[in-house]
Amino acid sequence: MHPTAEKLSSAEWMDRAKHVLVPNYKQAPIVAVRGEGVYVWDVEGKRYMDLIGGVAVCALGHCHPELVSVIKAQAETLWHVSNGTYIAQQIELASRLTALSGLDRAFFCNSGAEANEGLIKLTRKFMDDSGRPARHEIICFQQSFHGRTLATLTATGQPKYQKGFDPLPAGFVYADYGDLESVRRLVGPHTAAVLVEPVQGEGGVKPAPEGFLKALRALCDEHGLLLLVDEIQSGMGRTGKAFAFQHEGILPDAISSAKSLGNGFPIGAVLAREKVAATLGPGSHGSTYGGNPLGCAVANRAVELCTAPSMLEQVARLGSHLVAGLLTVQARHPAKVKEVRGKGLLVGVELAEEAAPALARIRERGLILNLAGERTLRFAPAFTVTEAQLDEAVAIVEAAL
Repeated sequence: MHPTAEKLSSAEWMDRAKHVLVPNYKQAPIVAVRGEGVYVWDVEGKRYMDLIGGVAVCALGHCHPELVSVIKAQAETLWHVSNGTYIAQQIELASRLTALSGLDRAFFCNSGAEANEGLIKLTRKFMDDSGRPARHEIICFQQSFHGRTLATLTATGQPKYQKGFDPLPAGFVYADYGDLESVRRLVGPHTAAVLVEPVQGEGGVKPAPEGFLKALRALCDEHGLLLLVDEIQSGMGRTGKAFAFQHEGILPDAISSAKSLGNGFPIGAVLAREKVAATLGPGSHGSTYGGNPLGCAVANRAVELCTAPSMLEQVARLGSHLVAGLLTVQARHPAKVKEVRGKGLLVGVELAEEAAPALARIRERGLILNLAGERTLRFAPAFTVTEAQLDEAVAIVEAAL
């Protein structure tokens, strides 16, 4: 049974939605009411294999029993107090994340967009405090995605998301992803930082070329810039490391985190080096709900499970298995599958034509994926998925093609 007040059909729920929801989402015709592991069920009881997991959010699957136990226990103890008091669960989570990342301080918020807003504010305040207020510009990348607030929307290098929201905030320019010289050409007297995704998610699931992040680190050091890494989609073990920047053996000045951080409970974080974090003194930044006991209790256990060495090894192994299966499909259908790419359990299949029709056929066969750009099918399954389930998904994709 699903815990809704009324028992309506999918068609009735969708019809009601048309009259009461802001029409900003393009939903699939599924009214999901229950989830367990990698599966969700709709209101009629049809089961779907969910290999997008709330867009790289449910890294431990739906309704993970340990997380359910944690949230029940915390809900019976303390939900919310303001950040005017110390919060034990928040301090524990900050300790865990700083140890995992090698960074020194944590600030908590509610979402990825807020975390990236935090990176932007942190950069401007740091430069102002350093006596360099003219340095306010952040170099971003074409086809990037950093959020839906006005500032993070402007940092996003995709005009389709910015259309209709002019005037956009000043202070953002765009280099070509993976092209160091295009970054170098944009460095000037107003440059403050470089903001980069280790894997461009919405841009088509494109991992940075090997050595690119290391080269950006060197460039930032050369010019006194901050290196900001958006780990919202790639973090929490998604690529086989706790954070994707660790594949390059570098240390950013600050990073953003969200999505899998709470396995679906809304929580985001900014992690920063001591010298950078120190610029946000009392009153400079805040979040009413950020770091509340409920969110931090869930995130503590989620982070512990997602970044355990055995889990990271599993993510790498399963990611290789998924890519191998999809490459076999590409070999059999070279005219339809242009490229298979990704890192760990964040994988994209770029088709030779628009992917929306194939996505609909995939959904009809009981598999939930989503699009990353107009031609790329995105996989971001739970780390608990099995090889057999991945094989079943690959077979569905091939049948749909």
